[in-house]
Amino acid sequence: MNNNYSRKFRHYRLLPLLLAAACVIPSAASAEAMSLKQAEALFVERNRELLNARRLTESAEADVLSAAAPPNPSLAIATSRISPAIGVGPGRLSDKRVDTVIGLSQLIERGNKRELRTGAAEFSAAAARSDEADAGRQLRYQLHAAYFDLALAQERLQIAESGAALLEKSVAAAERRHRAGDIAETELTRIRVEALRVRNEARQARSERERAQLGLAYLIGLETQAATLGATDPWPEIADRDFKTATEILITNRADVRAAQARASAAEKTRDLARALRTRDVTAGVQYERFPGDTANNSYGFAVSIPLFTRYQYAGEIRRAEVELQAAQEQVERVRALALAEIRRAESELDGAVERARRAGQQLLPASAKAAAGAEFAYSRGAIGVMDLLDAQRQHHAARIEAATAAADHARALAAWRSAIRIAD
Repeated sequence: MNNNYSRKFRHYRLLPLLLAAACVIPSAASAEAMSLKQAEALFVERNRELLNARRLTESAEADVLSAAAPPNPSLAIATSRISPAIGVGPGRLSDKRVDTVIGLSQLIERGNKRELRTGAAEFSAAAARSDEADAGRQLRYQLHAAYFDLALAQERLQIAESGAALLEKSVAAAERRHRAGDIAETELTRIRVEALRVRNEARQARSERERAQLGLAYLIGLETQAATLGATDPWPEIADRDFKTATEILITNRADVRAAQARASAAEKTRDLARALRTRDVTAGVQYERFPGDTANNSYGFAVSIPLFTRYQYAGEIRRAEVELQAAQEQVERVRALALAEIRRAESELDGAVERARRAGQQLLPASAKAAAGAEFAYSRGAIGVMDLLDAQRQHHAARIEAATAAADHARALAAWRSAIRIAD
């Protein structure tokens, strides 16, 4: 082979080893395949925050039982006339020289206090159930975001490792050609620098994948198995969404709004209960008194106790309950405003994510691939240098990363929108 022929085609022989961004090599790291549906099943069963929300609901439901229970009666037994000199005397218990009084009393609540107390507890329990549902809504979004974070980290690692592996082969081939005198020292150095850069990128991508695995593992209660987790679901389909559902219906049916409304209703019952304190409760009782040795003098009695509001009529309790009711009503409006802002923000972010994902996947990525192919063709014929080729390959590599990132942003934005309007997958 003559030298002219060798110089003409030396770039062409090196070209196949430089196609780092155009090929994908599976990552050597093994991972346990997990779909989003499987992750959700583990999330429902093992997520600690969700379990805590359930316990709070159970506690609030137990408060309903306490509030609905009527007051218990009271039994009182008293003895008197015990002489320190002669004691209680000999004989049976019935013959002892003591007076014994047995009394039974019952508080009778008036002013519908028990009904109001029960109503307040029932609304509080309803608020707790809505809080649990809202916690599940927010945590499920965090689960989806963590899952797609892991999917993105996996794809970025795959892209980086494929590029690094092929550039390592390119370096080895370039070193052989440099020893043969086919390429200059500067070209070899440039390929080595590019290989080091992509290898560093792969190491960073591996760290990002590990962080994503830990984030997902916590949400599904599998921290000890974090290193084995791997996302398998494809990116969600990129499609325009219909935002025409009545916003008022969406807001009213949201769990956080229902919780705020239930708390306002509970506060109203509590206000009425505070006002009912001005209705006097009655304590009624009966008693039996036994006199020793003289059954003819044994007696029965009745008693009624009614409080007198001569100095205080629960003005503080009533005022506090009224302020808490006003605060609860204002909280409803605040939560509704936040819900509206969240829905509008989710719609806007989803629109932007759809546009970016389409542009990256349908325009940017094909254009960068075409530019890289053109650079490869020009390099094979000696029209451009190795740096121009590496720049084109680097741009295509960056376009692949950007397309994956845009797909992940779209997946997270879609999950956020579904969470905002309570649409289940």
